[in-house]
Amino acid sequence: MADLSGNYEIRRFGAVSKNNDGYAEAETWSRAVSFGFHESTRTPEHVAKSLATYEADGRILTGVYQTGTVAPSSMPAEVPVATFATFRKSLNIGFRRTLETQMVTSVTVRTSHRRRGLLRRMMSEDLHLAKEDGIAMAALTASEGAIYGRFGYGVASFERSVKVDTTARFSLAHRPTGSVEIADPTALLQLAPEVFERVHQLTPGSLGRQDWYRQLASGALGRDGKEDPAIKVALHYSADGAVDGYVSYKFLGWDTEPYTVEVVDLVAAGNDAYLELWQFLGAIDLVERVSWDEAPLDDPLTWALADPRCIDSSDSRDMLWLRILDAAKALEARHYPADDKLVLEVHDSLGLTAGTFALQVHSGDAAVERLPETAEADLVLDVSALSSIYLGAVCPVTLTAAGRIRENTAGSALKARQMFAVERATHCLTHF
Repeated sequence: MADLSGNYEIRRFGAVSKNNDGYAEAETWSRAVSFGFHESTRTPEHVAKSLATYEADGRILTGVYQTGTVAPSSMPAEVPVATFATFRKSLNIGFRRTLETQMVTSVTVRTSHRRRGLLRRMMSEDLHLAKEDGIAMAALTASEGAIYGRFGYGVASFERSVKVDTTARFSLAHRPTGSVEIADPTALLQLAPEVFERVHQLTPGSLGRQDWYRQLASGALGRDGKEDPAIKVALHYSADGAVDGYVSYKFLGWDTEPYTVEVVDLVAAGNDAYLELWQFLGAIDLVERVSWDEAPLDDPLTWALADPRCIDSSDSRDMLWLRILDAAKALEARHYPADDKLVLEVHDSLGLTAGTFALQVHSGDAAVERLPETAEADLVLDVSALSSIYLGAVCPVTLTAAGRIRENTAGSALKARQMFAVERATHCLTHF
């Protein structure tokens, strides 16, 4: 518990499911989050289901509460005026290496209590606590793009919405090696985490998923808190008969033209599985379009199509934001495809990991030495820029051109691009 100028206090508590001690406090906190994101008032059943998944994830809930006099007839003091939550999962940092990461979510501040330092206090305290606990990385997805850079977060992956024309134009230059079969959606309650774990190990930028995802993909728990009977599921079987991919989807109805199938979740643990799930989607009778809101920017589908203009993509956007908490630990955790040396001068307004660091890579492994402040650096950058280039999806040369990185040694930005490259396109399929 922390006091904020005598008017507020911060409380942190674990998420609990119904009929457990502390449920009333967690339920009230959950309703404050819903209000902050402009959702309709959740039913008690929806709140209970959501909190059960939060408990499964081990979420820590933070609320800021008024301690002084509350205005008559306004929200009572037990309803937090600001919210914040965290849980921990692994982040794939390339070449099958992972790093335990503090995942930040449910960040809200009530309109009437803004500009009082509440978000800064919650965020800075949580990041310091995570670092003290040995965590080298934090992550979030941002509803607004201008907020989190000042806390040291940088955009580290992207996604796009696609609309794929699946009329006669749709043709993939791919000969199937496996097969796709329709399945009962409830099969994903067990299979979805197993398949995703394989994808997670293969994909730079992937974050471990919360419990809710298997329920969403199976139709057991939709975004509105109810079962979704429209969900259909197809499984991909590899040549040896193992399930190595799935797609969860639903038809948007006969009133939607062109007739459209919406992808709810598409997870494939291999190139063949990915293309063959798309071949399945493209062959669904009476459907003329397939839409997907979480498609990768660098998409093999584009290059496999006989006519790549079948894909209409007009909504590319940032997805994953990272915040390095311990530069030396994060840099040493990675594998690097190019052996070389870089000296990085890292600025950090929160004081978590500022300093000058010599990054020396030999046979792909890194050793990091902290240098005196007077040491000359090859690159000077804020921790947000370092966090952006960490997974290889953001180019250091581009950030240098934008003025986000200062290059003291000619060619150092290009050297950083080569060193921070990853083995395949960075993509995160986990929203939180």
